[in-house]
Amino acid sequence: MRVLNCADTGVLVEVADLDQVIALGAALETAPLPGVTDVVPAARTVLLRLSPGTDPAGVAAAVTRIPLAADVTRRTGETVTIPVHYDGEDLADIAELLGSSPREVVRAHTAATWTVAFCGFAPGFGYMVGDDPRFRVPRRAEARTRVPKGSVALAGEFTGLYPRSSPGGWQLLGHTDVVSWDLERDPPGLLRPGVRVRFEEAA
Repeated sequence: MRVLNCADTGVLVEVADLDQVIALGAALETAPLPGVTDVVPAARTVLLRLSPGTDPAGVAAAVTRIPLAADVTRRTGETVTIPVHYDGEDLADIAELLGSSPREVVRAHTAATWTVAFCGFAPGFGYMVGDDPRFRVPRRAEARTRVPKGSVALAGEFTGLYPRSSPGGWQLLGHTDVVSWDLERDPPGLLRPGVRVRFEEAA
């Protein structure tokens, strides 16, 4: 773990891997540090935003004392269920990449438990990691100019849900009618760091 000042209003924590990002986020949710107003995880870092007057050195020292226990890395937050129509254009390609059949891909994807590790790319886009190590697929060789809103897709170790239509290079697994980003909702984002996700096959 390496802790760096981020101007005078933040502390940036660099960790070894994504599991430690999730573990640190879980620890800070369970026992928030005084003066920390926001926790922003990414793939290998966690940014702690500080309230005015908070001593960054004190926060940095407190962070280094937090144990990152492996048994809490993917057991945090609420659980949401997302029905998916597994009709994605890349489903057959995904099955081939995984050495499986399309039906087995669907069974495995719905059997896994997914955790939102961090958000980015677009408001409401959560990068979800699962507990099934088979799900590691490359991005498409050529990105699409338009991926429909609600698309459920894979890239690397992640599952993502497109909150709006946008360009994208992820492999399309299916689509959902669930709205993942709604400014009229509190909070607007359905998929937030720490939230666990179970996918189910839509009728």
